[in-house]
Amino acid sequence: MAFSASKSTVPYRGRFAPSPSGPLHNGSLLAAMASYLDARARHGEWLLRIEDIDTPRVVPGADRYIMQQLQALGMRWDGEPVWQSQRLPLYQQAFDALAAHDRVYGCACTRQELPPEGPYPGTCRHGLPAGRRTRAWRFRVLPGIERYTDRWYGPQEQDVLAATGDFIIKRADGLWAYQLVVVVDDGDQGITHIVRGADLLESTARQRVLARALGLRYPEVMHVPLLCDETGRKLSKQNHAAAMDLSDPVLTLNRAWQALGFEALPVPDCRAFWAAAVGHWAARFGERHRP
Repeated sequence: MAFSASKSTVPYRGRFAPSPSGPLHNGSLLAAMASYLDARARHGEWLLRIEDIDTPRVVPGADRYIMQQLQALGMRWDGEPVWQSQRLPLYQQAFDALAAHDRVYGCACTRQELPPEGPYPGTCRHGLPAGRRTRAWRFRVLPGIERYTDRWYGPQEQDVLAATGDFIIKRADGLWAYQLVVVVDDGDQGITHIVRGADLLESTARQRVLARALGLRYPEVMHVPLLCDETGRKLSKQNHAAAMDLSDPVLTLNRAWQALGFEALPVPDCRAFWAAAVGHWAARFGERHRP
């Protein structure tokens, strides 16, 4: 398929991609820390991407505050950050490439017309029902089992057509869907490794089949455990998780570090924390650390 992607000039290029719907909380820090450590342990690049494509959820100024939070914890990204809202022509290019190969189609279904659980039933797969108009656009999934290995959770497989069916890549409100933009962004930026929260593990198979349809090589993946509150719900902005405490950065870093399964590091400052943590991470995940 005629869709171009950037080629990474380094053997490892990772990224952290927060949505600016509020400040980072302790759960966000787990994913940020794991992706940062994995990049530094591999002597690779760590990019920052602001995922502001879902404009109704964007909080003005949250992107800059997130950057300040990362910097306060001693985390430095490589290159200039990118904002998804500034990359709309790239998503249209990918959509057009898929459409040229009959891999997208218009869907008239409303949420109320669909079953509350299970895959999309394919109502509009062979054409819109009489008298209906396109609301959203879906990616046409081909039959088959998608298999891959997650670096934390091990071998995975999913029959995407049976599990989710044809999924939306352009929403009824006209916005590009997450599944499309994340695949396009990772391809365009030459991302080689994705490290993110386990809540996105189920999205990986969909993203892999979409990347293949666009002629993109999908990155290696690692999904780290989620941080949950006392009721067992994952910490999230939707659940009103509090912004992480920056009054004692080393304590905040150590709490996230312990949530990832490591022993607390007796260090005096953020710089010492990262120096020690990178070595421990490299030893656990099979990469020899070079000073």
